[in-house]
Amino acid sequence: MYLYAKIFHLVGMVSWMAGLFYLPRLFVYHAEAQTRADGTRAVLTAQYTIMQQRLLGIITTPAMVATWLGGLTMLGHNSALLSQRWMIVKLVLLLVLSGYHGWMSSVVKRLARGEHVMTSDRFRLMNEVPTVVLVLIVTYAVLRNSVGLLAGVGVAAVVTVLLGVGIQVYAGVRKRADARTSP
Repeated sequence: MYLYAKIFHLVGMVSWMAGLFYLPRLFVYHAEAQTRADGTRAVLTAQYTIMQQRLLGIITTPAMVATWLGGLTMLGHNSALLSQRWMIVKLVLLLVLSGYHGWMSSVVKRLARGEHVMTSDRFRLMNEVPTVVLVLIVTYAVLRNSVGLLAGVGVAAVVTVLLGVGIQVYAGVRKRADARTSP
């Protein structure tokens, strides 16, 4: 049973992370659509709203549930894991991801109501949250108790800085390309 729960957990986790990565990207497109001409804006907004609701409701939320159910089932079969520091850190980080998931659910609802939530640049920044948390979870799960809390945070800090630099470089490239194509 433990191995089947692990399969369920891993497939759920991969699907959940895919949703956590893609949904904020749809938010970016949704926010950018608001700068378009009225006809285009309405069509794009309607399409992105449908895509966001389906991604959240059909893939991302069920995958989060599968991740938690598979993981909790494994913990039920091997409760000794709860005495290990890395597992406690992982569970805390999973709660952070679940909170992020809840925030994204509220954004989907607000965007569907036509509310302005934040700029596309802020959504791009929020798109990196699951990456940083995933790096931390994988670091602690693979290295287990051989890495201290600060070392794991250090890995996440390096990844965050690299992501930040990458985002800034990409933003500069986009602005130059937009400037070249503008009349």
